Amino acid sequence: MLSTLRVAGRTAVSRESAVRNLAVGLRASSTWANVPQGPPDAILGITEAFKADPFPEKINLGVGAYRDDQGKPYVLPSVRAAEEKVVSSKLDKEYAGITGLPSFTKAAAELAYGKDSPVIKEDRLVITQSISGTGALRIGGEFLASFYPHAKKIYLPTPSWANHNAVFKRSGLEVGTYRYYDKNTIGLDFAGLIEDLKNAPNNSIILLHACAHNPTGVDPSQDQWRQISDVIKEKGHFAFFDMAYQGFASGDADRDAFAPRYFVEQGHNIALCQSFAKNMGLYGERCGAFSIVTASPEEKKRVESQIKILIRPLYSNPPIHGARIASTILNDPALYKQWQGEVKGMADRIIRMRALLRENLEALGSKHNWSHITSQIGMFAYTGLKPEQMEALSKEHSVYATKDGRISVAGITSSNVKRLAECIYKVAG
Repeated sequence: MLSTLRVAGRTAVSRESAVRNLAVGLRASSTWANVPQGPPDAILGITEAFKADPFPEKINLGVGAYRDDQGKPYVLPSVRAAEEKVVSSKLDKEYAGITGLPSFTKAAAELAYGKDSPVIKEDRLVITQSISGTGALRIGGEFLASFYPHAKKIYLPTPSWANHNAVFKRSGLEVGTYRYYDKNTIGLDFAGLIEDLKNAPNNSIILLHACAHNPTGVDPSQDQWRQISDVIKEKGHFAFFDMAYQGFASGDADRDAFAPRYFVEQGHNIALCQSFAKNMGLYGERCGAFSIVTASPEEKKRVESQIKILIRPLYSNPPIHGARIASTILNDPALYKQWQGEVKGMADRIIRMRALLRENLEALGSKHNWSHITSQIGMFAYTGLKPEQMEALSKEHSVYATKDGRISVAGITSSNVKRLAECIYKVAG
């Protein structure tokens, strides 16, 4: 009896082992067995490390969204008011057209190009709502990959927003670079930029940050923009603008739109990507626009038809709620004026934090020149700190940011700026 039980037990174990081996074999031959592990997202890694840190005075300078002076997410009062109007209107939830809500795209065009822009009055502007700025870039990239009659290569500034490279490669474009940031001066390498634009093959596609360059915060002056326009015109290049921070850079939406408006004035038929994530705080609503200037109303119709054909298999049509909020703000004079004041308030807080950080560093007797902190603009700043110094900030002082020395100024508050300056002073002198 006992031997029979032992045999039965061994048989059961053998069967279990066989099943286990079979399962292992099946897993080894899985359809997805050869899918490699992708690298972690650098920004998400910073956020995870910040959250895991128990130190009560920790500082997160990696976040890519605006925070108020208490370090909290901020919903603009004008957005709250517009949303209440939208909800109380009890509108339907029908699909938008392929190119989005007309009341939104018309207002977005006027915000970007100016209400009196000839390209709007002459009916030469193709504009479509997009899934925020990233979606606008993808639409533009795919359109150029399909229809731009010259080079299929786009040149990005060095450095550029981390997602630009991937978006354009996935769109079917080859990606090149031109000089932009000078590590030695912690400013614009204008001579290098101009030289590279001149040396690029004629009719190249050039990606330009309209304002608040991400990640450096370094922008050309208006005179430098004029020279850039001249070179691009001389070489026959195509100017592709990314404008993610209009109004949020300087606090003045018209001032921040100088570059694309000047290029249009000079006869460039530009492409332009807009985002309403930063300047209206509509991050999760994914509200943006892509536009392209054409030579005539007839050309506009043809280009618009292809934009629609491109969008249809991507996502069919864009979400409506965020566009309704933005449209309500842009088309209501009282709300528009309120929004202008609020976006200026956000920009002013960023500018004030820059000034306080510089003042505190200088008060500590730092040997470095920190003037670049206040000469840069927008939510991000390049500190000039080295990777090992950024590593020391996180490990020794619980200050979290990317290793390249970029910080989000939105993460600085009146209550932590003094400590931040002290920490930077300890690692950089």
